[in-house]
Amino acid sequence: MKLRGFVTVMTALCIFAGLAPAQAKDWEDMLEKRSYMDKDGKTLPYRLLKPDNYDPKEKYPLVLFLHGAGECGTDNKAQLKNSVVEFTKAENRKKFPCFLAVPQCPSMKVGWSDFRSKTPGKQPSDAARLALEMVAALQKEFSVDANRLYITGLSMGGYGTWDIVMRHPDLFAAAVPVCGGGDPSQAEKIAKLPIWAFHGGKDTVVPPARSKEMVEAIKKAGGEAKYTEYPDVSHNSWVKAYQDADMMAWLFAQKRK
Repeated sequence: MKLRGFVTVMTALCIFAGLAPAQAKDWEDMLEKRSYMDKDGKTLPYRLLKPDNYDPKEKYPLVLFLHGAGECGTDNKAQLKNSVVEFTKAENRKKFPCFLAVPQCPSMKVGWSDFRSKTPGKQPSDAARLALEMVAALQKEFSVDANRLYITGLSMGGYGTWDIVMRHPDLFAAAVPVCGGGDPSQAEKIAKLPIWAFHGGKDTVVPPARSKEMVEAIKKAGGEAKYTEYPDVSHNSWVKAYQDADMMAWLFAQKRK
């Protein structure tokens, strides 16, 4: 009876969290373990979620998801820790069939961008370069819609998102940087790119001013970037951001012009 009660409670908790019991346990297995290697032998581990019932005759969007500094490493697992699960939920997979690529940066010392700096380096980090090469390789391997490439990231990955789109303003159809920051002086480059930034109002790790100054700079450059701030949320604004059904619908509605 005690065991049955425990199972019932766990099932209820899974349902409350928006996951079926099996998915709560096995969702990480839905993302295939892979590794990209460049011509010089440098590698980047990543996970790949494919669309349900993938049909090579159809074209699918691809989402590049950049993790935070705390998930750096080489185990090809830690990068799934924060909010990747939202893309694996049955409802989202049905509404928004897509490829989801989640690379793992080996170390924050060579992060997606110059972490927390307003002035990016002249060259992208190795991790960022490899991630973009990985996306190009996936486009050759699978039926990916080149006009529906999306990029998003949280914390260090939020910085990386801003950094990458400013270096490649014509590559992506939309960007969702979460609790990150960038170089406001470069905002004109991405004024035409659909962007929705998120931040926690009580974030002491990355001040919300970092997102707001980017959005304001884009608007001054003639753009229409969106910004959502959660007043009582600290650095983990990604929880609410990726659970936002409106954000998901907005993201997958964007197409490169």
